[in-house]
Parts: sequence; structure tokens; C-alpha cells
Amino acid sequence: MRFLLILSFLLAACSPQVKTEPIPQGAMVLVLGDSLAFGTGAGEGKSYPALLATKTGWNVVNAGIPGDTTAGGLARLPELLSEEEPKLVIVELGGNDFLRRIPRQDTESNLMKIVEECRSRKIPAILVAVPGPSIVGAAFHALSDDPVFEEVSKKTGAPLVSGVISKVLSDPELRSDQIHANEEGYREIADGIATSLSELGYF
Repeated sequence: MRFLLILSFLLAACSPQVKTEPIPQGAMVLVLGDSLAFGTGAGEGKSYPALLATKTGWNVVNAGIPGDTTAGGLARLPELLSEEEPKLVIVELGGNDFLRRIPRQDTESNLMKIVEECRSRKIPAILVAVPGPSIVGAAFHALSDDPVFEEVSKKTGAPLVSGVISKVLSDPELRSDQIHANEEGYREIADGIATSLSELGYF
């Protein structure tokens, strides 16, 4: 066990890093996501990418597609990077993989490839964790992030925004249905992501 812990630390330490630099107002930032990024359950302009744009002054491109998986996000990422030329990519995918029972190793592999594709173009990527399926967590309003996101973060060195979406989706008052936030919920998600980005030095 001790050997595995040391190996994990060394892998994280050796992972290539993109230097954190403040992103100026007006810069292009891409959110690669699913229905949560799209804003399902809230009115127009109330998605968390739209709210994040207001908070940061960035030009946030909402590339959220309801029902999208990590494989789908990976497939459309190269064209998005070429078209938008973002200074930062926020990755919020995985929930639909869990719902469709896609093998966990495939989800992890796709997320790692997404980070690597961004990094190959010298674009930093931020991972946003979402909760894994849990009957107990849903019943007791205590969802938690799926471990795959922390694994990918450790292996790639990509920063992880943890606990934000799980906390919102654990609270019935912040949901429009069982898997989507309402307007107040998306506001809290935007606040949580903005706080993490500020702590990382992006604005």
C-alpha cells in the first residue's frame, strides 16, 4: 500500500503542468459539458456558464449538449478548440456515462484524453466533478463525487473542482428534477466554480 501511495504521488508530481496565468476579461473560455452545462431546468441565460461569464468578464462558450458523454465530448473537442481558440477549457462530463453504465475505465480514459488534447495545444483544462450513482446518497440527500475525477486529476495534474455539483444535486431545493439544478442551483454551481478558479489564479 505504501508503495502504491508513493507511486501515485510521483505520477502526479511528474504530470505535465500548464502554468497558471490570469485570464483577461473578454478572453474566450470553453465549457465542455452535458445538460448541466446546457442549463436544463433553468431559463435562458441562467446556465452556470452564462453566470460564470458575468462573474469573470470572460467570453464563455457554452458547449454543453444534453445527453453527451465523455466519448462525445472527446470527439467534438478538436473542432471546438480550433474554432474557439479558448484560453481555458472547463470539463464537466461523466454523468451520462454513469447513467448509461459505460465502463468506468472508458470514462477515465476519455477524460484523460480530453485533458491531453487541451494540453497538446497549450490550453489548460479544469475538471469539474459530478456525483456517481448512489441510491443511498440520493435517499439521504448526500451525494458525493465519483472517484474517477480525482483519479484523472492525480494522473494528469489537471485541477479539480470538487464537491460543488454534488452539493447542489443533494439539495431538493436546488434541483429542477433528480439530475438537474434549478436557477438557484446553477447560481451556486457558478459561484463554486468561480471560487475555485479564483483560488487557482485564473482571475
